[in-house]
Amino acid sequence: MWRLVLLGTGSLFVGLAAVGVVLPVLPTTPFLLVAAACFARSSPRFYEWLLANRVFGPLIRDWREHRCIPLRAKVLAVALIAAVGGSSALWVIEPLWGKIGLVALLSGLVVWLLRHPSEPPVADAAARE
Repeated sequence: MWRLVLLGTGSLFVGLAAVGVVLPVLPTTPFLLVAAACFARSSPRFYEWLLANRVFGPLIRDWREHRCIPLRAKVLAVALIAAVGGSSALWVIEPLWGKIGLVALLSGLVVWLLRHPSEPPVADAAARE
């Protein structure tokens, strides 16, 4: 049963990532990372398919090998966090402690995103020049 839940969740997130390739307001990378995690635990065949995909594979491999997030994905994620989280804190959440908690949580997420590199590290000093 758990395997089917992971397969379904992975498929849903691959679909969202595919929409994110076309729509600039929907970040692709986070959805792919969730899909890859689901497939890695439920279906080695789907996981390998995802890694071999010419569009999605490099994003997942960059994260898996170098823990880097593309700059475009970071910018979109931070913008969406600010827009959606900020509007929720201002207009949706009533108690002050809820607003403070949401802002703290989202701030932590933004810090986590920004602390990761945007590009894989350069292999050696000669490659930088």
